[in-house]
Amino acid sequence: VAERTTTHVEHLTTSDRLAHWLVAAGLLDTAPTATAADLAAAVHLREALYAVLRATSDGRPLPADALARVHAAAAGPAVVLTLDAAGGLHRGGDVAAALSAVARAAIELVGGPDRHLLRWCADAACTHPFLDRARGGRRRWCGMSGCGDRAKARAYRARHR
Repeated sequence: VAERTTTHVEHLTTSDRLAHWLVAAGLLDTAPTATAADLAAAVHLREALYAVLRATSDGRPLPADALARVHAAAAGPAVVLTLDAAGGLHRGGDVAAALSAVARAAIELVGGPDRHLLRWCADAACTHPFLDRARGGRRRWCGMSGCGDRAKARAYRARHR
């Protein structure tokens, strides 16, 4: 979801888009066959992860229903890792395996030493989380290409009016 707090632009609109996102995100090497049920599971997991990450960054207790959904997804099958003859790494599996990998990564983040680095983009239209590994711990945007660039351009225009 882009612009969650304003226009709420949904990007996972079809099972094909989900399958292609799993490859683009580096979870799988080839797009799996995805169903409408897989799409629904992915969206439900995404919303549960949003609730868990938001609670974590706000210092609130983790919501039990969202946590249960994340745990259920994490208990799914694992992505199958293989090596080819040249030592190249390959990731295979179905949608459930890829979603399980996402849920496990979130559990490791929230339960690990980097949880205090979790921040939310300062762009009002963006709701992307990121880990602030900047030396001073004062990063404001999820990325400079996009949100950071837009903010700097707005500030520049405001100064030169």
